[in-house]
Amino acid sequence: MRKYLSFLLLFVLTLTCFAGCGVGKEAESTDSEISESSVESSLTEGSAESSSPESSVPSLPDEPIIPEDTRVSFMACPDNLVHHSMYYDAIEKAAEKNGVEPKYNDLHNNSYDFSPIYRFIAEDIKNADISYINQESLIGGPEYPISAYPRFNTPDAMGHTVADLGFDVVNVAHNHVLDSRNTDFLKYSYNLFNSRGVEVLGYYPDQKSTEDILIIERKGTKVAFLTYTYGTNGIPVKAPVVVDLIDENQIVADVKKAKDNDAEVVCVCVHWGNEYERTPNREQRTMAEFLKRHGVEIIIGSHPHVVQPMEMDSLGRVTLFSLGNFVSNQRTRYRDGGLIATIDVEIVDSVLLNESFSQRKSLNVTLEPVWVHLPDYAVMPREVGDTIPMSADSRRRYDRFMQDISDHIGICKTADTHHHCHGKCQD
Repeated sequence: MRKYLSFLLLFVLTLTCFAGCGVGKEAESTDSEISESSVESSLTEGSAESSSPESSVPSLPDEPIIPEDTRVSFMACPDNLVHHSMYYDAIEKAAEKNGVEPKYNDLHNNSYDFSPIYRFIAEDIKNADISYINQESLIGGPEYPISAYPRFNTPDAMGHTVADLGFDVVNVAHNHVLDSRNTDFLKYSYNLFNSRGVEVLGYYPDQKSTEDILIIERKGTKVAFLTYTYGTNGIPVKAPVVVDLIDENQIVADVKKAKDNDAEVVCVCVHWGNEYERTPNREQRTMAEFLKRHGVEIIIGSHPHVVQPMEMDSLGRVTLFSLGNFVSNQRTRYRDGGLIATIDVEIVDSVLLNESFSQRKSLNVTLEPVWVHLPDYAVMPREVGDTIPMSADSRRRYDRFMQDISDHIGICKTADTHHHCHGKCQD
């Protein structure tokens, strides 16, 4: 129960002391807020019993008293996909930092600095109450050679960079989860992020651990995270490790479990869809409706590597079909960037004078296009890319990407340089 609830209950007790039975329970409980007229009539009845100024009934505020800082900002970032050319760039940056000559002939025993890639958005990540990223290229550890597509083994330095940036949740449930042809990369990634205090979504060491639903609480609001993937590139998951595949029965059970554990908002991350297609397919839409029907408020999609539309329904539930790429070396049109989605979650609890309780969930979505600049692979938001000097070819590619995004996500009205959507869910 939130802070202002105790104030309202104290107010009810005050009314009872001053007005005796003057305030009854005749107010209807079907609305989630007290109407101004019903409050006024109650106050009139109560005050008629005492003409003394000292015993006047205190006035009820027109709006519920909400603590100043109750809105929780959730930032969802696109696919973190590290290709070979990015290794060499990170080697050069590390060598420059250390004052040595870069050595390119040994990827396995080398120093990497990936942090400059994220320099333009690092502050936003740290400022978010909850931040999420899909780490599509796993960190496999020193037992295996560093590699990229089609079997990714990303250097430890990337994992530490993700942790240093302040990400709270890293998703590993995707088609590259078994790139080691076993669970070694998966286990190593889990241990690295876990040692840095980052929650790993999508890895379960055994069946029993699947009972533990990830719920993060910020400012009194509990957000549950679930994740599912369409597959693992045909490689079977060997017991006892569990990777959540898309399974309707499992999803229903998991969402129920999250709600039973007092989660007020459920976010489901889904690896789905067709690669490089900008429109959600039938399976995505069917699954999105299924998820919302069973109590999911936020859906975060990945895998297409291009941006697909965002939708907010009449109940305020948000579906981001695909956020595209965060960082990668995919340079063809539509694949050279993505969207950062910031969802402000506000839970407003209401209590009526008859002690009935209601809750309203309000979601406010801001979409920020980001483009990957070469040769430094910097992730550039519009506020940077619009003004920073770049080559003529880069400027052409940047402008094309931003225009494509603007045309493609026109579902949401533009308030300024961002795209905003607002919605409310009633419980």
